[in-house]
Amino acid sequence: MSSERGTWEAYRTKLHRFVLARVKDEVAAEDIVHDVLARAYARRDTLRDHRKLRQWLYQIARNAIADHYRRRRPTEELPVGLANQEPDTSDEAERELARCLTPFIEELPAHYRQAVMLAELQGLTQREVASKLGLSVSGAKSRVQRARQILQTMLLECCRLQFDSRGGVADYEPKGDCKAC
Repeated sequence: MSSERGTWEAYRTKLHRFVLARVKDEVAAEDIVHDVLARAYARRDTLRDHRKLRQWLYQIARNAIADHYRRRRPTEELPVGLANQEPDTSDEAERELARCLTPFIEELPAHYRQAVMLAELQGLTQREVASKLGLSVSGAKSRVQRARQILQTMLLECCRLQFDSRGGVADYEPKGDCKAC
């Protein structure tokens, strides 16, 4: 029960920032966040995929913001794109997470480390990687792909990742005693 409560409280601050940026009224934002959390808690059994809790909460928040504007001034137009807005955390989270990859890349066997650094960090094409490493193009592709798989495994063992609706990283947190994230 206490871990469930902690989950809801963990989203309160982020939801508050999200809502406040859209309504520009501290009291209204707090009321909306309260409504969002109350609605979500009351209907938590309707969430089919618990990995998508964050996206579900933000959708409820967008709906609550729209309701707020409808109640406040029925003739006032809603802000443009309100229905399509998501918290813009993926770019920031992805940049932070990319910095976490450095220790993992350093742990890769040398042949995988070289291939992934050339392809991902230096932006070389698979053909260019193959040429630099003296491999066939299919050999270079295999090496880069295998390095990515190893990095993904290392990252998932160390961090809990949350994804947005487009598959980008929305948020992350380290698992246990992982120091890389």
